[in-house]
Amino acid sequence: MARSLVPISLLIAFLSAPSFAAAAELPNIVFLFADDMGYGDPGCYNPESKCPTPHIDRLAREGTRFTDAHAAGALCVQSRYGLLTGQYPFRASMNWGKEPVIGAEQPTIASLLKERGYRTAMVGKWHLGFEHGPNYDFTALRGGPCDRGFDTFFGIPASLDIPPYYYIRDRSAVAAPTEKIEANSSEGWSPIQGAFWRAGGIAPEFRMEEVLDRFTSEAVEYVNGRREQPEPFFLYVAFTGPHTPWLPAEKFSKHDAAGLYSQFVAHVDDCVGRVLAALEETGQAENTLVFFSSDNGPVWYEADAKRTGHRSAGPWR
Repeated sequence: MARSLVPISLLIAFLSAPSFAAAAELPNIVFLFADDMGYGDPGCYNPESKCPTPHIDRLAREGTRFTDAHAAGALCVQSRYGLLTGQYPFRASMNWGKEPVIGAEQPTIASLLKERGYRTAMVGKWHLGFEHGPNYDFTALRGGPCDRGFDTFFGIPASLDIPPYYYIRDRSAVAAPTEKIEANSSEGWSPIQGAFWRAGGIAPEFRMEEVLDRFTSEAVEYVNGRREQPEPFFLYVAFTGPHTPWLPAEKFSKHDAAGLYSQFVAHVDDCVGRVLAALEETGQAENTLVFFSSDNGPVWYEADAKRTGHRSAGPWR
């Protein structure tokens, strides 16, 4: 498996190289995108990290580790726009709550790869808007991933602390957010840390604590389904963690060196490992480029560093 930690915008130049144009077999591409993970969280970047990240560290050890890569913006929407389009966010409106941030005719890494014969799929957090008509139709969500270069999509519209909360399959809600959920927060952390989410609409049977693993299972299922398929594939997995709400599974409770946060980072790392295992178990690892990145850094305060001894942002602000 060719492994790397690098911004995906470099893929445009990479796949345009003459060697790839003449290659008999194009590689599969899997891009794993953590949400609000800090530079100081993975052990491969911070030997003093309080967060166990063996699978991310393995990618660094067996591949290439980049130390001078930069987010396109400081927030989720901007960083995702830059990732998928290769353009600076100031070139577009970031009004994701009312319209698609990526234009209808705007190339994305997914649409470029489709032109080269790739099958394209996205799993996870979109956060780049949909078309909003006079009556919002949860059965016809336009302007999202399936209208911006992806063949398939399973995910949520925005961050897991921003309502409404519901799953989307391609262009339709799996179930509309017809119920209500109250706001939540955690003692001992800032108001926007911990098991934090805002009040709003939620789909029946939508469970916050299940989302991260549900997305990982969807990604694994996609990898399994591509076994022995003739076309190369591009899979973009936009994890919801370790962005709030921090909801680690019970089996990660022992990784509490930085409290709830290190437990949740361990959970995210485990999800990375599950996707890597699926590639290996299906015999696709050796012909797959795996990229891992965070989007734009953590929500972490000096008080957190003093209390836990962990610096999620590493040496940076």
